[in-house]
This record gives sequence, structure tokens and C-alpha cells, in this order.
Amino acid sequence: MADRDATAPRRRRGRPRGGRTEAREQILAAAATEFGDRGYDGATIRTIAERAGVDSALVHHYFGTKADLFAAAIDIPINPASAIPEVIGTDLDTAGERLVRFVLELWDRPAFRDRGVAMLRSVIGNRRTASLMVGFVSRELIRHIGERIAPGDEGRTRASLVASQVVGLMVTRYVLELEPIASTPVDDLVAAMGPNLQRYLTGPLTPAASA
Repeated sequence: MADRDATAPRRRRGRPRGGRTEAREQILAAAATEFGDRGYDGATIRTIAERAGVDSALVHHYFGTKADLFAAAIDIPINPASAIPEVIGTDLDTAGERLVRFVLELWDRPAFRDRGVAMLRSVIGNRRTASLMVGFVSRELIRHIGERIAPGDEGRTRASLVASQVVGLMVTRYVLELEPIASTPVDDLVAAMGPNLQRYLTGPLTPAASA
């Protein structure tokens, strides 16, 4: 009698048994574990797919890029790695105010604010989560935004300064709820902060030499 194990068909990785929802949840669970274990830079679509027991193509099919999958895994409704570079666009001369307005109008939506505040509090209070978020911001935001602004180190420096202002605004207005920033109208904050972000994007980074 032939060995049953030798004649039984091997299960191939691909679409898991069950429906679309089960497949997505299986991938999300694997992604959360993989990002937690390896960090953002160390985790890959391939290793996440292997952990989930599916093909890499299925992960791409459901979630697109690694940045999109990360956004889904941490449960935020928008991927900043694709949204913010689009807001900045190619017209850098007016990007400062556009960026401030985009962030404020997005975070003023109750559904986004609730999840965003929870995420920021987790980052602030947990070293492991903070390290994971730093990897995502550095690779997917600062690098890509920097490439649009200026070449090399200058672009990364400018993008980092922009990120410091945006994160500071989010923490001040939505986590700490520090007045009067917490209740200032969006238009007023755009007018006040837009020029500062614009300087980081396109203006001089060092004071002009005195005559």
C-alpha cells in the first residue's frame, strides 16, 4: 500500500480557503506580526505573504504597496505616503499652505481624528511602536518628499523639518488639545503656519549673513 503522505497532493500557497474578508484578515494579522517583529524596514511583502500562507501577488492584489499594507495594518483610513506627496505636487511655491490645510481638514474629520489620536498616543508611549513609525516615516515620507524638494541631503533635511512641524501641530491640536491652537479655525492656522512650512520647502535654511 502506497504511503498516504507521498500520494496526497501538496497544498499550494495562493488564495486561502474562505472568502475575501477571511483572506484580508489573514494577511493583516500576518502584517501586524511581521511589522512588529522586524520593524518597517525589515518586513517585506514576501515575508508577510509567507507568514500568511499566501502568494505575494495576493498581498499586492488586496493592499497594493507595503506602505498601503502598513496603513491598513495600523488602521488609518488614508496612506500618508501617497497622499502627502500628491498634495505637495510639482508647484512647490504654494505647497506650504496646501499641506497645512490638507492635514487640518483631514484630522478635523471625527472618524480620522479618533484613530489618529490613538495612533499618536501609542507612538508617544511605546518605544517599539515609535521605532516602527520612525521607519515608515523615514522611508515612505521623508525620502519621497525630499526627492521632490531638492537633491540629496538638502531634500531630506527640508522634508524632516516639514515633518517636525506637521507632527507638532497634530500633537498640539489633537492630542494635547492645547488652547488656543485646539480651537483656532483652520483658515487662521493655514495663514499662520503655511509660510513657515513654505520656508522649509523652498526658502533659505540658514539666516542671511549680515552686511
